[in-house]
Amino acid sequence: MAILVTGSTGYLGSYLVAGLLREYRDCLNLLVRASSQQEAHERLWHSLQLHFDFPEFFDRINSRVRIFRGDLTSQRFGLSEDDYHALVDTTDSIIHCAASLNRKSERQCLNVNLRGSLEVIQLARRVQDRKGLRRYSHVSTVAVAGHRRNEVIAEDSSIDWGRSDYDPYARTKKFCEHMVAQLLPDVPRTIFRPAIVMGDSRRAETSQFDMVQAFDLLARLPVLPLRPHDKIDIVPANYVGKAIVTIHQKERPAHGIYHLSSGVSSETYQELTDSLSEAGGWRRPVYAPSFGRPFSATVNWLANRGGAVGHGASLMKVFWPYLDWNTVFDNSRVAAELGESPAKFSSYAYPLLKFSRENKFRYPAKPWPSSASAAASKTVAGSARA
Repeated sequence: MAILVTGSTGYLGSYLVAGLLREYRDCLNLLVRASSQQEAHERLWHSLQLHFDFPEFFDRINSRVRIFRGDLTSQRFGLSEDDYHALVDTTDSIIHCAASLNRKSERQCLNVNLRGSLEVIQLARRVQDRKGLRRYSHVSTVAVAGHRRNEVIAEDSSIDWGRSDYDPYARTKKFCEHMVAQLLPDVPRTIFRPAIVMGDSRRAETSQFDMVQAFDLLARLPVLPLRPHDKIDIVPANYVGKAIVTIHQKERPAHGIYHLSSGVSSETYQELTDSLSEAGGWRRPVYAPSFGRPFSATVNWLANRGGAVGHGASLMKVFWPYLDWNTVFDNSRVAAELGESPAKFSSYAYPLLKFSRENKFRYPAKPWPSSASAAASKTVAGSARA
């Protein structure tokens, strides 16, 4: 039997796959969008090389992973009847991590987040009705809390249907949680809500740069249109990945919903800029909260322009509401479950920014080794005969 993981070629999904392969012995079913097995292998290598060297990757993928080439938004993932039945028959539990993070595109969020989640939920329903599903873990977001200001929010008080949402991403993720509760009432299920996931507290390397770019833009400004003592809830990807994998594998987690966040220990902007200034030898910025409204208007105007400036402004426009809300999410549940709290962002922010700038906000991915293509073809052919 196997754990089905969606989103395995994404940033957070790579942490889940790596954690499961390294810390546990289960086989994995991975849903990968690709036109061929070779393309699927290459996409996984691009994602997982953040965690494995190629020999280890090749060995683990060939010994414990079954790839299902499908599309999350297609009926039954676009799989053949035989492949879909095989997915149902071999799946023991599900971690649904795949999502569209495009906060500007309502269409993409509807297609991937709602339609895609519905397909995964329907699969879970079939597995449960046929032989029972051990657990359904759904990766959501703290953004389901909607418009907030100056709050500390607990898991059970996050969703308020009377509140407006900041963007299509938050709105569709809130509806996804609702679908899980309504359509899988008899399935053991866990909802995970990460806060702002940025970087890895153990190393400088990252392959996800959108939020890093927005933070980098702020770090370069001599005057910040923010309140210095506002907190920003940032959590490292390695902590989020460990939490999801560990709790998913528990027989009886203590709770049904977890905030994967820094909670009340989240640092203030002043603490972060002081730390960066000390580490990088930079001049400390001046804080001017009264500039917030004109800054937001300028960002909105620049976001319509082309080039690097327009791209940076576009990212800032998307994330600005979450930088300005001074809201953190209580993480006492996950800290108690894991027996540890996440590392502070200031402890790894400078190496993260340095790596990102030096690589021009692109991950220096290694290509698929040409010598491995023949071996992969033989392995795939052997697996198909088996």
